Amino acid sequence: MEKTRKLNFKGSVLLLASLLLATPGYTQDTTPKLSDPEVAHVAVVANQIDIDYAAVAKKRSKNGEILKFAQTMANDHAAVIEQAAALAKKLGVTPKDNAVSKQLLEGAEKKQKELRALSGKAFDKAYIDNEVAYHQAVIGAVEGLLIPETENAELKSLLKNVLPALKAHLEHAQMVQKGFGASE
Repeated sequence: MEKTRKLNFKGSVLLLASLLLATPGYTQDTTPKLSDPEVAHVAVVANQIDIDYAAVAKKRSKNGEILKFAQTMANDHAAVIEQAAALAKKLGVTPKDNAVSKQLLEGAEKKQKELRALSGKAFDKAYIDNEVAYHQAVIGAVEGLLIPETENAELKSLLKNVLPALKAHLEHAQMVQKGFGASE
């Protein structure tokens, strides 16, 4: 069972790469190795991406559930960025740009462009489907890549402490998604 769990984490990292990074080149043998400053940057970027998705939703949607969800994402992910920034300052660490964070941003730009091209129910469904997939991938990446790669105990603790909120976001997104008749 433990071996399957580890493979699932690797699979989640690969899902993150394929869904978010839009680069299918990562394999189990090429999963990136990240330093703590790089992990911190990936965490900040991943949170900022969801804030940016929420901003698109707040402009494009008229659906109350979507708007409520988007506001929750903006608030919660901004709070995580504040915590990460405070920790980085305390530790004297400057988050470091890296291939993973750059590819995250590239994938997010593409997804935002796709979302902006939609309106009405098509937008709402695409947005919430993306939120489900995004949170599944981020949870997998945090558990399977970021936490294992992190050496600093306080950074590792921050990442572990964020997991319950990410899982709650996923459950909330899945609940909203069911209203659109979509599957996971």
